[in-house]
Formats: sequence, C-alpha cells, structure tokens
Amino acid sequence: MAGGTFVVVGGTSGLGLAVARRLLGRHRVVVVGDEPWEVAAVADELDCPGAACDITSYEQVRELFAGVVERYGVIGGVADCASVWAGGDLLDLNPERIRRAVEVNVLGTTYVLKEALHHLTRQGQGNVVYVGALAVTRSRPGIPVYRATKSYGTSLVESVAEAQRSNRVKVMQLHPGPMPTRLQERAGAEFLDEVYAQPEQVAAEVVRLLLLAADDLYVSGEQVLRADGRW
Repeated sequence: MAGGTFVVVGGTSGLGLAVARRLLGRHRVVVVGDEPWEVAAVADELDCPGAACDITSYEQVRELFAGVVERYGVIGGVADCASVWAGGDLLDLNPERIRRAVEVNVLGTTYVLKEALHHLTRQGQGNVVYVGALAVTRSRPGIPVYRATKSYGTSLVESVAEAQRSNRVKVMQLHPGPMPTRLQERAGAEFLDEVYAQPEQVAAEVVRLLLLAADDLYVSGEQVLRADGRW
C-alpha cells in the first residue's frame, strides 16, 4: 500500500500498540483510544498523531474519520483492535459489564466499520482488518458474553466483505488466541493457554493485511488467521 494514513483503533495498548509500532517508520499512523491521557502519552512516545474517541458514540467515530481525512487525505487502512473483556458465568456477570461489552464489541465495531468503509469506498481502495478472537471458534466456560459479542463482529465482517463486490476495498479479519496483553490481564491467567502468540507476532500479520495492494487477490472476507500460538 503506497502512501496513505493508517488508523489503529485500540492502538494505545496490547496488539493495537504493537501494530502501530510496526507500521511506524514507513507510514503515518493515527493511534486511537478512549482515554485522552493515554492517547497523548502513546502519541508522544511514538511521535505520531493520536485521537481520543469513544467508539460507542457514532458521532465521535464519524468525527474521528472525517478529521483524519481532512488533515491527512487518503486512508490506507484501518485496524480495529478495540475490545472489552467480559468474563465469568452469565449468572455472575455485572449488568454494567455486560452493557459495556455490548457497547464496545458490538456497537463500537459496527460504527468503526461503517465509517471506515464510507471513506475507503469513496477513495476506491483501502483495507480494513478486524481483530476478532479465537473464542468465536471454540466455546469454553466463563466467556458467554465475550464470545457472543466477538461473534457479532465476525458475522458483521463476513457479511460486509461479501457485499463489497470489489477487491480494491478489502475487509478482513484475524482471530488470535489469548495473548499476554492488558485485556488478558483482566481476563486472568486461567484463560492464557500454555502455548500462545506474542502481540508482536500477531501484529506482523495484521500489518501484512493492512499493506495489501488494491490488486492483490483472494483475500477480502477471509478469516486469515485463527491462531492460538500453534502456527
């Protein structure tokens, strides 16, 4: 992908931060997070633009992408790495935790994808990579709400990718297993398998997809990676 700015949603920690680091140097990157202080700290550390955005607000997401386009022009690609953990048996889950997981993992994913595709379609090219979770392919105790909300993202991406009818705008997804990230710390050690990938390893695959050219074939809609470390 020659030129363009890459937007990394959820780019202030974990896999998103690893993706931003890997893109920097040869590409402009805008890191997006929901905490202004954290966005400012990461943007300063990486020496790149940052934007605070609550992705559960459609207005904020719309303003985010409009601002990126107005300031930097073409968007080369969007990595949606934002996610909220909601672990535990359904009967024990706090309703507020359920609501937040649905807002971020369902509404936030929808708003980001909607606005990203609005601008990429207008440009006539660009790539979207949604970071799902291995949890959508394998049920296990203690993750009913998390799995359900991440499964929504998978279904959405599959449907939207099928509807593109053009390879020039690619909509892809990647399903990593548990990784040692801040989200994983909140999940607890019991959900980290004995074999797992590091964020930097998975970030390499996210970036590979983000940098695919408009004429690269047979990728849009693919579930490119379902990795729990057993590559």
